[in-house]
Amino acid sequence: MSAFPVGFVWGAATSAYQIEGSPRADGKGESIWDRFVRAPGRVRDGSTGDVACDHYRRWPTDLALMASLGLKAYRFSVAWTRVLPEGTGRVNEVGLDFYERLVDGLLAAGIEPWVTLYHWDLPQALEDRGGWPVRETAAEFAGFAEVLSARMGDRVRHWMTVNEPWEIGFLGYGSGVHAPGRADLRDALAAIHTVLLAHGDAVQAIRANSPHARVGIALDLVACYPDRPGAQDAAAAERMDGHLNRWFLDALFADGYPQDMVALYGPAAPAIQAHDMEIIATPIDFVGLNYYYSQWVRAARGTGKGDSKGDGAGATKLEQVLRAHVVRPHVDTLTSLGWAVHPEGLEASLLRLAATAPALEIVVTESGAAYDDPPTAGGRIEDRQRIAYHAAYLEAVRRAVAGGAPVSGYFAWSLLDNFEWAEGYGPRFGLVGVSPGTQERTVKESGRWYSHVIEANRLIPVEGARW
Repeated sequence: MSAFPVGFVWGAATSAYQIEGSPRADGKGESIWDRFVRAPGRVRDGSTGDVACDHYRRWPTDLALMASLGLKAYRFSVAWTRVLPEGTGRVNEVGLDFYERLVDGLLAAGIEPWVTLYHWDLPQALEDRGGWPVRETAAEFAGFAEVLSARMGDRVRHWMTVNEPWEIGFLGYGSGVHAPGRADLRDALAAIHTVLLAHGDAVQAIRANSPHARVGIALDLVACYPDRPGAQDAAAAERMDGHLNRWFLDALFADGYPQDMVALYGPAAPAIQAHDMEIIATPIDFVGLNYYYSQWVRAARGTGKGDSKGDGAGATKLEQVLRAHVVRPHVDTLTSLGWAVHPEGLEASLLRLAATAPALEIVVTESGAAYDDPPTAGGRIEDRQRIAYHAAYLEAVRRAVAGGAPVSGYFAWSLLDNFEWAEGYGPRFGLVGVSPGTQERTVKESGRWYSHVIEANRLIPVEGARW
């Protein structure tokens, strides 16, 4: 099978709240997820991230696992409140030391650290002051970026400012499915605007401390297709694309928010001040794409059920605005979360990014699949479905590269089975299994396969092989 480009970055990804545990250890402050998980009914299995994968204490073990898999890079996020317990002001040196040790350990093992500043765990103290819908939060985030890049900018060469601004806004403030649990369209759009301002401010802060670093953002694009032939569903798919994709692509790489969507959102659209869009469009070095599934869209009169990205409170109002709703995928292969396995959507999104921002490097910063992974005899976890998923999505990456997309890396989600936000511990995405009771780590068949892919820098056949 065809090889990937020389120097292709092979990695795996995690996020702080999903794996670290130790929410109050060594002076860490409270985040919105620490608060959110304690409200009854917020998490499907009633669990919390208090222990998660216990990575805060077991990181040397996890580092050894990464090295054994042959990872070339590791993408992780920093818990804002571990470094700044109140979100601003006093620096918690013990928390900052933890990330510095992790970075130094990765480099010593020959694994490049890719640091994400924000993966959804806003300090509760800042949420109490209004959270992401309040513009001042962008300045506090820039201060956070300044602290981290001043300490580690001499060693960290790749930074991502924020992970998935759509999710931050619409799941956290639009539907209430994620922390902090608010459900208001105006708040969601205001939050996204502040997050994008924070991104621009943070890029400048990082570059001031580390001028040779490469800085980007991780977007979760979704390819949208009409459910049925005809103009109505085609227009509905275009509106959904505007909601999920163009709102971010146009703001970051074009001339501002798409005017058709501004008109559609009406009074809920964010207030824009002078120079806002210039800050948001601050030049970056690469764009990260998190891609899991595609969607099929049908025109609606606002009476459908379900959010545009998963069920949740507030979804009907959003559908009334978009006049569109998501229907059953047009593919037979689904993950355990019901997500459509559709590598064609990944290929299309990579080629779209290449056309939208032709000067930028593209990195697949997340892709993965949740499946049930019961151990087989002898304790092996033979997760062939996950291998097939990654093989199909990597083949889509290879096709996109052949088509001219400058894709330079792939980060499997996730290194470890972890706390999957509002779904709790049910969904398993990891290349490495983690027993919630004992914290025992078990490299799955997918992890062994991925290790061989990394070593060969090409896809390894799935059928009939064993690792």
